[in-house]
Amino acid sequence: MSGRGGKAAKRAKAVSRSAKAGLQFPVSRVHRYLRQATHHYRIASGAPVYQAAVMEYLTAEILELAGNAARDNKKTRIIPRHILLAVANDEELHQLLKGVTIASGGVLPNIHPELLKKRKGGKLVAPEELKSKKPKPSEGTRAGTSGKKIATPAKKVSPVKKVPISAGKGSKKKAPAQKKGDKSGPGSGLAVLSEKTLFLGQKLTVIQGDIAAVEADALVNPTNATFHLGGEVEAGRVGVVVRALAFHQCGLGSISTLDIICGLSLLVLYSALRRSSPGSALEKAGGDEFKEEVKKLSESHGPLELATAAISEAPNMHAQYVIHVHSPSWGSDEATENLEKAVRNTLTLADEKNIKYIAFPSIGSGSNNSFPKQTAAQTILKAISNYFVSVMASSLKQIYFVLHDAESIGCYTLELARLDS
Repeated sequence: MSGRGGKAAKRAKAVSRSAKAGLQFPVSRVHRYLRQATHHYRIASGAPVYQAAVMEYLTAEILELAGNAARDNKKTRIIPRHILLAVANDEELHQLLKGVTIASGGVLPNIHPELLKKRKGGKLVAPEELKSKKPKPSEGTRAGTSGKKIATPAKKVSPVKKVPISAGKGSKKKAPAQKKGDKSGPGSGLAVLSEKTLFLGQKLTVIQGDIAAVEADALVNPTNATFHLGGEVEAGRVGVVVRALAFHQCGLGSISTLDIICGLSLLVLYSALRRSSPGSALEKAGGDEFKEEVKKLSESHGPLELATAAISEAPNMHAQYVIHVHSPSWGSDEATENLEKAVRNTLTLADEKNIKYIAFPSIGSGSNNSFPKQTAAQTILKAISNYFVSVMASSLKQIYFVLHDAESIGCYTLELARLDS
């Protein structure tokens, strides 16, 4: 009996080249296109596999970034605009596809700052109108025959009588107060160290001083899930040392002299960091009224999730609002992504409140497990730049970075100079 066609001689099931390579893209089709589109007579068997793998990786990467862009814009479907934003916000993809035009993707906002209209006294005027015009010759001067100007006697002007200002109904009108948003600087006692203007006219300014003294519409307070105002400094270890010192003082435990010295050093360091933290500065400036506002926000909002933001009033300060953001910690797998998300959520909340001027501390670099200051500066500035690229319009006009130490100032100044405008 012949074994041909029997059960023992069943033909093995065919396996495609894509399945062998573990890919979704068709390797055989890529091989066929390579033979048709290239001038080479021989194509190695591994070439279409590598080509299909690279194409599949790029496609998956672009789809992931486009999905993130769609989610940020609160859309459930990816459109060409989201693909354009995904490519533009990624440095490597933007370099690779800089000569590619995406159909129906729109354009990236890239208007020269000189072409933008600027606000002066509540009115939009062209930049050339802001330039100082040359004063016209007054009527009291005329040119002589020799080319010299001969002054004519000016008319006497009667002195204006001063009217006393009273507090009654018929009192003289007060001078109009400065409108919100028409600010000439960050405030008194604050030094402007560096400044950069982005493509749509937003200004990023590095200043040195106290964040509570900044004249802005909103101040940013890095905090934790419980809206702690002591800044990002972790007090857990210090609390352990304090309890150990108390037990030793009461004779309830034994502790070495070295532990006492280390504990006191930690207490001094904690006190210094707490005094310099943004939350402590805001707490000191706002007083009990600000504490009450934060308490109400904590009770109504509940625990603040990581990288999310909430807003409260800012009594007794130069600002109207304080935006509390749950700052991430360095060391986790998604620390950088969470810091970018925290900055993006803060800017989104500011746009919802139609805020124009906002002051940032160095988020994430003020605690024991803090970000490296160079990494924090790079991440925050990149997140701000990408935010203005992704949104179609924003009310924000000025972002202040309020810093204390020389290292942070150097990092932000250097990264601001490297930032593409």
